[in-house]
Amino acid sequence: MAPPPALRDVSKTLTWTASILLLLCLSRFSIASAGDEGSGLFREVLRDEAVARLSELGKISDVDGYLERTFLSSASVKASNLIQSWMQDAGLRTWVDPMGNLHGRAETVNASVPALLIGSHLDTVIDAGNYDGSLGIISALSALKVMRINGKLGKLQRPVEVIAFSDEEGVRFQSTFLGSAAVAGVLPASSLQISDKSGVTVQDVLRENYFETTGDSLLQMKYDPRSVWGYIEVHIEQGPVLESLGLPLGVVKGIAGQTRLKVTVRGSQGHAGTVPMYMRRDPMAAAAELIVLLENLCKQPEGFLSYDSECKGFMDESILRSLVCTVGEISCWPSASNVIPGQVTFTVDLRAMDNTIREAVILELSSRIHQVCDRRSVSCMVEKKHAAEAVQCDSELSSHLKLAAASALERMPGGFQGDVPVLMSGAGHDAMAMSHLTKVGMLFVRCRGGVSHSPEEYVLDDDVWAAGQALLAFLEKHVI
Repeated sequence: MAPPPALRDVSKTLTWTASILLLLCLSRFSIASAGDEGSGLFREVLRDEAVARLSELGKISDVDGYLERTFLSSASVKASNLIQSWMQDAGLRTWVDPMGNLHGRAETVNASVPALLIGSHLDTVIDAGNYDGSLGIISALSALKVMRINGKLGKLQRPVEVIAFSDEEGVRFQSTFLGSAAVAGVLPASSLQISDKSGVTVQDVLRENYFETTGDSLLQMKYDPRSVWGYIEVHIEQGPVLESLGLPLGVVKGIAGQTRLKVTVRGSQGHAGTVPMYMRRDPMAAAAELIVLLENLCKQPEGFLSYDSECKGFMDESILRSLVCTVGEISCWPSASNVIPGQVTFTVDLRAMDNTIREAVILELSSRIHQVCDRRSVSCMVEKKHAAEAVQCDSELSSHLKLAAASALERMPGGFQGDVPVLMSGAGHDAMAMSHLTKVGMLFVRCRGGVSHSPEEYVLDDDVWAAGQALLAFLEKHVI
């Protein structure tokens, strides 16, 4: 039965009113969206979606309770598959190379034009945060997605390729930059035979993931330097400088050189209750002395190193302050409370902005290690597991990134006007390996408290937005 005329009139009035309200809401949303896009801010993609993706990646872990993704682990493969879908969402052609690196590329009509490479790593340390490595990948994909949305991706004058490197941290095999070093052509074939604690080699892991990687395929992976215009990387600062300055972004001038050592001390295993103290050859006590020696050497290098007329640069206070040393891992055998250990192994991570002082400290440390071991009647072996020269970022790329960052910050809400700071990086990055292939530039993003390699690692949502905005400004200026 039809409703009475009065009710029909009321119904029409309500429907008409609801339609008008809906149109007004849609109109307001369209105006807001258009205003956001028209201003070049693209908040929904560069901030909201980017932050959501970082959170989603942070939940992909090999263990329960904390974040851990090591070289080609099941979680790393899952993360790579997810990132691949985001690359395709940004309009990129994707593939995975024989070292497990994930690539996404936007081509130009003229394929012979050298490409801009943008990258960072998808692996993590143990008990990691959500931003180290992942931020650089997500920021690049967000910027390129904006370019797809506004039609600029099809107008590229040079190709742009995003690379999610399979290994930068070196947690599993204690050999950093496996992914980026392969692309740069500086990963030796012998790296395939490096084994983890369980005796599994890099090559074994690759085969488990259906990569029949050999020395020959590593050679074929190397990019032709003539095909690359440059490499840039967005990364959290992992230090407190930007926060102390109250600024979201900074440009990197250079990256400290790094050496990783494995020190093995062997003595006489014995009963904890029956071997007199004066008869012991205890590798644990020797290792403890060596670790304190390392700390003293790095705190006061001028008290240990000898200088001559050719080495005056050692005395530069800023260079000496850049020297840092860390023992991050120690193990012993048989590791029982009532047994004098027979062997103790520990790692050394040593970094400095100056390659000469870093090498001088390594030589001095090695010499003093053997002196201590001889005095304590234990044997010792020092193995160099990784070495990376200090890298200076390209001045031209750095200048371009600085201008892009300044432009982005001016347009952000509460616009910042002033000079974008230039920083040195004490942490290693894939840019170090890529510097063997091409010129490199880096953009740092503020992180809370300077904390990194920790679940406390945090970047403000608006700082993620600023990073994406700066990268977008760089791309629009230099690849279109």
